This record gives sequence, structure tokens and C-alpha cells, in this order.
Amino acid sequence: MQNEIFPLNFSPTTKQREFFLSDAKYTAYGGARGGGKSFALRYKLVLLCLRYPGIRVLLVRRSFPELRENHIRPLLSLLCGRNPMAEYHERDKCFEFFCGSTLLLGYLADHGDLLRYQGLQFDVIAIDEATQIDEEMFLVLSASVRGVNDFPKRMYLTCNPGGVGHGWVKRLFIDKQYRKGENPEDYRFIPASVYDNDALMRDDPDYVKRLEALPEALRAAWLLGRWDVFSGQFFSEFDERLHVLAPFTIPEDARFYCAVDYGLDMLAALFIAVLPDGRAVVYDEIYENNLIVSVAARKIKEKLTDGMTVIAPADLWSRSRDSGRSTAEIFAQGGVFFTKLSPSRVDGWLSLKEWLALRDGVPSLVIFGNCHNIIRCLPLLQYDSAKTGDVSTEPHEITHAPDALRYFASFCPFEAKKEEKYTLFRGKRQKRER
Repeated sequence: MQNEIFPLNFSPTTKQREFFLSDAKYTAYGGARGGGKSFALRYKLVLLCLRYPGIRVLLVRRSFPELRENHIRPLLSLLCGRNPMAEYHERDKCFEFFCGSTLLLGYLADHGDLLRYQGLQFDVIAIDEATQIDEEMFLVLSASVRGVNDFPKRMYLTCNPGGVGHGWVKRLFIDKQYRKGENPEDYRFIPASVYDNDALMRDDPDYVKRLEALPEALRAAWLLGRWDVFSGQFFSEFDERLHVLAPFTIPEDARFYCAVDYGLDMLAALFIAVLPDGRAVVYDEIYENNLIVSVAARKIKEKLTDGMTVIAPADLWSRSRDSGRSTAEIFAQGGVFFTKLSPSRVDGWLSLKEWLALRDGVPSLVIFGNCHNIIRCLPLLQYDSAKTGDVSTEPHEITHAPDALRYFASFCPFEAKKEEKYTLFRGKRQKRER
């Protein structure tokens, strides 16, 4: 049985064996560095090509140099050596197996590279280092997994925490938070770390020591495979265990705000209360796309309370060339009156970091557990590599709710009250002696 399943005469690790035998529609493998992911992915695809003569397979990675070093060269040695099983065509970056199967290799440096795969059909698509591509790329590729034949239709992914695709990989395979049309039974995650890779542990025992010597965040992600902490994370202050609470009754003497980030692609509105002790609570949210201004205004107005200040950035006052009216004016016609804010991105993020910081072990800003999108998006933000102190605007989908929270932080910088202190704990507001 082993020779039938693994005809290339090598001994897989336990986790690699699980990966080889997985028949889920979407299988993700990895989570930490040194788990033998790229090696396992290559062999998985070769096994499929040998087992199903005539199958069409695509393997992609972020850049061509990575593709060449990590896959093309090893596959040339494996498939076109002394006992050749396939012929390689350099111009098409394609291995044609003598049994009729095809293994095409490609890269996705940017969205323009997707065009070369649109209209093509593959039975299996594999993405090496899937967290290096965004969700749109993943969805476009998945649409190419089709065909009228009896071959399996699957996608295989390898992944580490971090990168532009961290959010969607974590949502599907770690958090298992599925959207409409996504079948939970289609997704399987096989975690593996350096400790599962006996060959690496034997041949390079210092590799583990190098991982253990990394800074805390990198060590947690690369050695332990933790998805809640990763390199490049902008808000390392955010800890869901501390910053997210079950809803509790907000005192009437709190000050109430609504911070709005609006575009046709997404309306993100956060409803925030500043308590008498100076701490803040994000207690509700709106997060919907494709809303025209009048509909967005109606949804916000339904949640407004007397005396609430509604904050919006100055660009909503820009007038449309067609109507001559600004977005802010149309909101006002719908009963939502904005307070204009001209925010500095860097200053706003710094102010939000102050709100998220712990003081005496207590967060200055907490979020109710029903505000799923700000909880999801905030820890996924990464540093902008081109602008010191700013947040990357990619992937764009995760920036809307944090931008709204940034507007609040810019409008209401944190100021600790000295007269009395309160501790927010499990939905209760408890007074503490100084």
C-alpha cells in the first residue's frame, strides 16, 4: 500500500502523510517554518500527476525567482533526471508527463498576472506560501478549478502566519468563520512545525535554535505557528483576550460618538461610548458594502442617539462634478449630520495606539464581542513599508473599520482621568481605590 501511495520511494513525515492523503476540496498545510511545506507540495502534485494520467495541475508562487529556486529546479532533478517521468518546456514553464498529465508553474507578483490564468481550466491548483497573495487572487484562481472529467477538483495551499493574505487564510482554516456559499466541510488545515520535520532536525539542528532566538512576535509565528501574532503587525498592543468583552450596560452619563468611513465599496460605522472615567467602549458597528449614500444614511440614523457626535473625514465634503453636492450634504439630507475631521493618518494611528495601550493592566479601549469586523480587521493591519508610522492600505478590505476607529482616536485623544479609576472586567464597571 505504501508503494502504491508513495511511488517515488521516500519516507514522509506523519504530517506530510496526512497532507498527501487529504481529499478535501481545500487543504492548507503548515503554520510554522521548517515543516517541510514546499517539499510536500511538490510531491503531492507529482503524485497526483502520476495517479491520474491526463490531469491538469497549476502550481503558483508569489514571484518567479521563488518559483524557480523552490520548485522548478527541484522538479527538474526529480522528473527529468536519470529516470525521466516528464519533459520540461522552458517557454511555457510546464512539465509534460509521459502519462499525459500536465504540471504548469506560474507566479502572481501582482493582479495583472491573474490575466494569464483567466479562461484556463485546471483540475488542481496549488498555492505555495498562500499568505503572500490577497483574497481576490485566491478567488480568481479558485474559479479556474473546473472541468468536465472524473479527475479530483481541489486546491492545496501552504502557509505561514503573516503577509497580505494572513486574514483570509486565518478566517477559512484557523478561525473557521465561513461566509454564505462556503461549505465548512470543504476546508481542512494540517498544522506542521519544525518539530515534525525529522530530516531537518537531524541535518540542521541549529535551525531550531535560530528560530528560538527570534524576537517574540516572529518566534511565536515562525516557530510555534501562532496566527494571532505575526511579523509586521501594526497593533501589537491589541490582545483579544483583554480588549474584547461581553456587552454590558453603558452608563447614561457616557459621551457617545459615531465614527464613519464611507465609500461605495464599504460603509464602516463604529458606535463608541466614552465612560466617565475616560475609557472608551466600541459597542456597535455597521459594516456593509455597495450602499448608496441615502441607504447608508438611513442605516446610521437608525442607531443614532440624542446628543451623539458623528465624525467623518473631510474628503466627504468634496463636491461631485455631476451633482454639485458633496457626500456629506447627501448624508445631511438623510438626517445624519457630520462633524468634519481633517485627520493625519500617522497621528491618528499613534492616538489609537494610546487608546489600546494597557494602564495598570487595564485597556483604555475595549470592544464588545458583537463588533465582529473591527475585531477581525484590527489585528490584521500591517506596517506600510514605504511610509514610516503608517498602516498599509492593502488588503484594502480590512482597512475600513480601523480607519473609522482612527477617526475617533483623532477626534478624541486619550486623556486619563486622575480623580478616579475604573476597571472594565467581564462586562462590569468596577471602581478601584487609588
